[in-house]
Amino acid sequence: MSRGKAGVWFLLCYFVSLVILRGTVAATDGNKDKEFYIVYLGNSRENEEQAAQSHLQLLSSLKGSEAEARESLVYSYTKSFNAFAAKLSQDEAQELSSLEEVVSVFPNRYHELHTTKSWDFIGFPQTARRNLKMENDIVVGLFDTGITPQSESFTDKGFGPPPPKWKGTCGHYANFSGCNNKLIGARYFKLDGAHDPNDILSPVDVHGHGTHTSSTLAGNVVPNAGLFGLAGGAARGAVPWARVAMYKVCWASSACSDMDLLAAFDAAIHEGVDVISISIGGMVPNYTKDCIAVGAFHAMRRGIPTAASAGNDGPNLAVVANHAPWLITAAASGIDRQFWSKVQLGDGRTFWGVGVNTFDPKEKLYPLVSGADAGANSSEASARFCMDNSLDRVKVKGKLVYCKFAMRGVDSVVKGSGGIGAIIESPQFLDTAQLFMAPSTMVNGTLGEAIDEYIHSTRSPSAVIYRTGEAKIPAPFVSSFSSRGPNPGSQHILKPDIAAPGIDILASYTPMRSVTGLKGDTRYSKFNLMSGTSMACPHVAGVAAYVKSFHPIWTPAAIKSAIMTTAKPMSRRMNPDGEFAYGAGQLNPIRALDPGLVYDMGEMSYIQFLCHEGYPGSSLRVLLGPGRSVNCSSLVPGVGYDSLNYPTMQLTLRNTGERTIGVFVRTVTNVGPDRSMYNATVRAPEGVEIVVKPMSLSFTRAMQKRSFKVVVAAVPTLENRVVSGSLAWKSSSHVVRSPIVINGIRFDREAD
Repeated sequence: MSRGKAGVWFLLCYFVSLVILRGTVAATDGNKDKEFYIVYLGNSRENEEQAAQSHLQLLSSLKGSEAEARESLVYSYTKSFNAFAAKLSQDEAQELSSLEEVVSVFPNRYHELHTTKSWDFIGFPQTARRNLKMENDIVVGLFDTGITPQSESFTDKGFGPPPPKWKGTCGHYANFSGCNNKLIGARYFKLDGAHDPNDILSPVDVHGHGTHTSSTLAGNVVPNAGLFGLAGGAARGAVPWARVAMYKVCWASSACSDMDLLAAFDAAIHEGVDVISISIGGMVPNYTKDCIAVGAFHAMRRGIPTAASAGNDGPNLAVVANHAPWLITAAASGIDRQFWSKVQLGDGRTFWGVGVNTFDPKEKLYPLVSGADAGANSSEASARFCMDNSLDRVKVKGKLVYCKFAMRGVDSVVKGSGGIGAIIESPQFLDTAQLFMAPSTMVNGTLGEAIDEYIHSTRSPSAVIYRTGEAKIPAPFVSSFSSRGPNPGSQHILKPDIAAPGIDILASYTPMRSVTGLKGDTRYSKFNLMSGTSMACPHVAGVAAYVKSFHPIWTPAAIKSAIMTTAKPMSRRMNPDGEFAYGAGQLNPIRALDPGLVYDMGEMSYIQFLCHEGYPGSSLRVLLGPGRSVNCSSLVPGVGYDSLNYPTMQLTLRNTGERTIGVFVRTVTNVGPDRSMYNATVRAPEGVEIVVKPMSLSFTRAMQKRSFKVVVAAVPTLENRVVSGSLAWKSSSHVVRSPIVINGIRFDREAD
């Protein structure tokens, strides 16, 4: 949930990644040798309905009849990528895999999972090499909803006193048990003086969000973590031996104010934090009027990198938040774990939905009713969505209720009206598992229609929802909710920068709020699942802290470059929005330690960039600080198309009917072996020519710099399209990769 746009408990998204534990569904004699497979098709521009129909047609041609195809089809994935799950024999799977339109077919498998699946999934195991002495001196600062000091993630067993540089404080506050040698700083900022009846004037976390992000970033290793039997394993942060400082700036009723945020920046910079993580934000195009951009600029000047969430307004384009070039902007990706529940109807049919339902059914079947048929005062319009006070208690008592989705909390409404639970139809597919306080699950529109049809085709409709299980799914993929580029603040800079796990992440939680936060929920847990770019942000900040523990003198730009140029490329087939969704790719912590080359820069590089962007020198004083000013007209003009030594490149097409040409000037610094040779490898999309001069870079000592030019020429026919290529500098031991994006979609920057 970011207070602003960067944190959310539940978000609708493109697809349901549905896979089923092999052998758990009873098979008829004809199905004994059949298993569940996932079939990936080529990238499709079809709409949802057409794609789902094509899946059925493909299976019909394989099975010989539409009836058999419908029986075989488990689920269609039609938004983010084109795929379906089906029950097939091995021969049928092989036959499908031989078809030209089929990309891949693989069997569903069930694997043992860990809690910190996100860290293991991105290749960062507990056994990763650590500089424990330096990590112990790292202080990570989080701007969030507060923290739970009594959490096992923040105990100080084995920790010595705080590092001598630390100037922070931790006072005595209401409901706050105090700091220790792990949690060395805790403050709150509520400068408007308004009383928040749902919160406490204290660093204590009554929401859970700040505790969750803090433990994801720097929590201790806690064995046997989990949520009611799900996601079991050892919980941990990226830098478990680092110290934590919490700056509570977000409040239950009044969100996060600019003045509180800037106060937190001011305190954190002064007190000696090494990395800042801020899962908060709004889309402010003007960098001199965005408090997060301003605060982070001042942190950067003091050598402190700031990671920030990209926002949860996807899949719309040009809505990415926190897009200043000195921020590390984190998009949210999914890991290879999904939470699903089986739904069985009274006629024997089974369906599969997504969500976290921790309740075992007490009956084999429950009566099933449609909310549209159970409205109070004949209010069918709101009753079909199971809105608050819309259901007739007599009609829903003791029953499961089928509801259309309009807003979160349907399960609370149904339970409060006397119902057992809910089957909720979403207008879109889901990639995030909602937590339910009553037996519930979410299904797509196709299954919803089938369930509604069943309800109205029999006198006594019934169903049962089984307890949620876990399954392995294809990953990584960018969540549908993660905000996309292009950058609304600059047509020259690609945003977001990097993708990191942000879907169904399990981490520490507060004891002051139920697991759902919904009315009537009485369940509490030390750990909880959350989704959002808020969850991706501390992953990125944690890796920044990890890199800094090995390279304490590296600048924020060098650390950011190391993270971006070592990222794992992601599939455009699974992510049609490409780099506008995932930036440089998936976070890759181990490789970020040793990037070989970095694109480095300091504050005047960013000032030069802003002058190039058209900012008047007078407006930049907010960034430069008291007593400092700049005359953009007298400043040496930035060389190149974007006037910034950025690790990625973006060329925006001109509407002139002629080729658009951009010359990007870059300088890399050798942070690898003293003597090394790098050769350029270029990948150019159709309609784009990319020339690199020179094609080789030779280094003879550490920290030596070499410059080069990248000339990108794009044909006008790319208008209204986005394509991408890449430049990779390769040596015998390193690959330094930079995406090159050509944007043919025009978005005018809003005046501010």
